[in-house]
Amino acid sequence: MMPASIVNFVLGWPRWLKRIFALSVDIVLCVASVWIAMYLRLGEWPTLDNWPVQAVITSIVIGLPIFIVSGLYRAIFRYGGQAAFMQIARAMALYTVPFAVIYTFIGVENVPRTLGLIQPIILFMAVAASRIIAQTIFQSDYTDLWRKGALPRVLIYGAGQSGRELSAAIASSKEMRQIGFIDDDPLLWGSVLRGLPILSPADLPKEVERREISDILLAIPSATRTRRKEIIQELQNLKVHVRTLPSMLDLARGTVSVSDLREPEIEDLLSRPPVPPDEALLRRNIEGKIVMVTGAGGSIGSELCRQIMRNDPAMLLLIDHSEFNLYSIHSELLRTAAEAADSLPVPIALLASVCDDQRIEAIFAAWRPSTVIHAAAYKHVPLVEQNAIEGIRNNVVGTLTVARQALKHGVDNFVLISSDKAVRPTNIMGATKRFAELVLQALQEEMEASPDGAASRTVFSMVRFGNVLGSSGSVIPLFREQIAKGGPVTITHKDITRYFMTVSEAAQLVLQAGAMARGGDVFLLDMGEPVRIYDLARNIIELSGVKVRDADCPDGEIEIQVTGLRPGEKLYEELLIEENPEPSEHPRIFRAREAFLSWPQLSTHLADMNAALAQGNAEEARELLRRIVPEFQPNSPLVDWTHRRNAG
Repeated sequence: MMPASIVNFVLGWPRWLKRIFALSVDIVLCVASVWIAMYLRLGEWPTLDNWPVQAVITSIVIGLPIFIVSGLYRAIFRYGGQAAFMQIARAMALYTVPFAVIYTFIGVENVPRTLGLIQPIILFMAVAASRIIAQTIFQSDYTDLWRKGALPRVLIYGAGQSGRELSAAIASSKEMRQIGFIDDDPLLWGSVLRGLPILSPADLPKEVERREISDILLAIPSATRTRRKEIIQELQNLKVHVRTLPSMLDLARGTVSVSDLREPEIEDLLSRPPVPPDEALLRRNIEGKIVMVTGAGGSIGSELCRQIMRNDPAMLLLIDHSEFNLYSIHSELLRTAAEAADSLPVPIALLASVCDDQRIEAIFAAWRPSTVIHAAAYKHVPLVEQNAIEGIRNNVVGTLTVARQALKHGVDNFVLISSDKAVRPTNIMGATKRFAELVLQALQEEMEASPDGAASRTVFSMVRFGNVLGSSGSVIPLFREQIAKGGPVTITHKDITRYFMTVSEAAQLVLQAGAMARGGDVFLLDMGEPVRIYDLARNIIELSGVKVRDADCPDGEIEIQVTGLRPGEKLYEELLIEENPEPSEHPRIFRAREAFLSWPQLSTHLADMNAALAQGNAEEARELLRRIVPEFQPNSPLVDWTHRRNAG
């Protein structure tokens, strides 16, 4: 077997050199086949003074053009078998006719006539044998090289431990072709790792173009979010697909693999650093206590459950009316409990609607939780607009039902998951969240004013935050799905902005805020500057390795289409109704005390609302929302489907 170094050396030749080499071999075969044919005819090797030079020249002049036209030099090593054999046979048939006519049927002085028949047979066998030998030696390596050339050409950003492990994983998977490394350390520039060069980030633009790079893989799990943001922003204009490894925490359980790669986290582009949690606050209302989470299967609820499990509750109750969502989070937490080195409680999955007073009371009576986190809500703005009755019933009546049972059964801490859409709402969903806040604020005041208020220990609080990245209904998964389909990416308005936070931050905020509550508090997070959705869409497109098609770049691949604001949608969101929020124990969490209705006033409105809900009167229900939440200013007509059907 030929040494691998020689095989790789030959395969590394440019195509034109390989073809010249193959032509040279065939010239030698033409000469050798004439010489062997003369020996077979005469019984002795021809001497130099009797050498058939004319026959050799004729063989070369006839043979090479026919071989070239027949395609014998197009793919010498790539494929073989019957197809290649037939190709050679056709070429030799074309060669034999003129050669035999000249030397057998016409005849040439001093050349035996049988040469015209013997030499083509020998040449055919020689050419076929040369191809078989070449394919035996080179085909496997050439096929690998050829396929490798069609693979994505990637650079790994980061030459540390994770980068080296990812490089090894790429070599094993054969799904990509690594061209080199990039690293911020000047001491590494120009050196070689795993046989590949380590490049400077400053050289990226020219190297991406020169080396035809299609993907850059970020293997910098220990980098700060600020540094990751800087790197991703530098890569956005290079028209490469950027993917990243998870954080060090996510990778702690095992070695790096290609399957660990994922799209860049959009939180890397947030305009603020992550908010670090206060561990003491996180554990204050959880450790050693029975904790209940409603809406446990939702985006926020499921993350809350994960973090609660890490903080040693005595018991965790999962409440959800969606069987699938409840099954999913319960199964995940069961695995977590089974894998934990320390003993973790087995979570309890309870199917229930928060509007079912009898079922909720039975759950409270059976387990008597100390902490309740109420995350059950309908939150998708257009859907709630189109299903107003159910949106109000779930978000308002459901909150009141759970809150009353919490009071009745002596819950210590009750935290409502609210929304920035509750501030000067323009949609029913936002108005219901503000209504739910008013319910808790009124209950808190009524409880504290009652003669036995000291005995009723429940502390109600609310937590407002903006959009959660990657949650159900979030724009991020939608944008990525649209990009995968080739676009267009749709946004409702070019100037629309939103606050964003990670689901982990949102859950931590809820747990810490509940621990700081004194009663009736509204908590909010310093979320930095709002993000323009158009810019977010553009960033995601460019990080996918394609360009945005617009007036400045008509040849771009993905267009951003503006579809118009949906019913109830605002251009921008706010976190405060009134100004001057108060600081809290956490430097990035603020407390707002806002005006609310007394319980006697609110209870009258609640009775009216219950009557409208019972009658299915969406128009009256929305009008009542406007009275109860004076900041609610709908920006579109009522679009409830049932109301429109009945009206029309």
